[in-house]
Amino acid sequence: MDSWTYWFSPSYYSTNLSGYSLYDGLLNISEEETQSNEPEQHLTNTNTAVVTVMYFLVCVVGLCGNALVIYVILRYAKMKTVTNIYILNLAVADILFMLSLPFIAIQLAMVHWPFGATMCHVVITIDSLNQFTSIFCLMVMSIDRYLAVVHPMKSIKWRKPQVAKATNVAVWVVSLLVILPVVFYSGLITKAEGCFCSIVWPDPQGAYQTAFMIYTFLLGFFLPLMVICLCYLLIIIKVKSSGIKVSSSKRRYSEKKVTRLVSVVVLVFVFCWLPFYIFNMTSVTGTISDTPFLRSVFAFVVVLGYANSCANPILYAFLSENFRKSFQNVLCFKKEALSDAARSNSRLDRPQILNDPMETQHTVINGDLQTSL
Repeated sequence: MDSWTYWFSPSYYSTNLSGYSLYDGLLNISEEETQSNEPEQHLTNTNTAVVTVMYFLVCVVGLCGNALVIYVILRYAKMKTVTNIYILNLAVADILFMLSLPFIAIQLAMVHWPFGATMCHVVITIDSLNQFTSIFCLMVMSIDRYLAVVHPMKSIKWRKPQVAKATNVAVWVVSLLVILPVVFYSGLITKAEGCFCSIVWPDPQGAYQTAFMIYTFLLGFFLPLMVICLCYLLIIIKVKSSGIKVSSSKRRYSEKKVTRLVSVVVLVFVFCWLPFYIFNMTSVTGTISDTPFLRSVFAFVVVLGYANSCANPILYAFLSENFRKSFQNVLCFKKEALSDAARSNSRLDRPQILNDPMETQHTVINGDLQTSL
């Protein structure tokens, strides 16, 4: 397997491809080639500097944005909805993902891993864990949307905060089981230039790498994406064929807003990660060439994947009125926005609680909880 494909493993996409392997092992340029091709070497150094700065920028924006999402969901009672509990889980995963970025950026800048073997295991594990946790969270959110829109009454017993929290725990457990190969084989590679955080596959390395690339593509992208597409296809079919019977126009509007938010988050995830998986799978089939231009493109494709983790809070601010009001309230832009909305919603909900207990349960779980998005 050539050097380009060798380093195109999904488990390398952050630590390796953004560090030693992308600019040394992946390029596989000898000293003679470097001396005879100074413009290319200058371009490589420029790309390294730009990508390093972009990593730190993504890290700062991602940490601040996702920390804000976590705070407002935990701070305000009206934000503790079923969908927001899943969003909280996604934000926690993105926070952990962002915490690994400075280590990766430092390795990229220094062309060396200075943090030791233990931190190497931790960083690669967190890095890989987010890859699966994010897509599994989005899959669960899409299934939740399907249940809320297509089976609003039957799904009442399933669409509860307690069930959502248990589902989030299950997502983390499954993700950890899926990345066990990364946990077992992550480590340091020592070369004359220094040591590098990587994954050390047993022999035959090429076969293990190829198998793991396909394994990661199927479980970490393709199959969850098929489930997501199926959920939205069934939602569209149901809406077009018979319409959705809802108890009020308010709930109809609420479900539409929530579904739109989740669908946009999914689409942005696909936009950010699809280029990476295209590179990966074309490298397996041998249909991609190792050129300086493609190496530079791939460096920014990896950054795009990381950037997805800082995009979600921005989407929430634009697509969710209550998230936007919560952000404004926390940042002191509009101090009374959320409290006024909460008091108004509280007054609207109180008569329903007194008049019809059964209708209240349905509204709180399938309508009112979603309205607070």
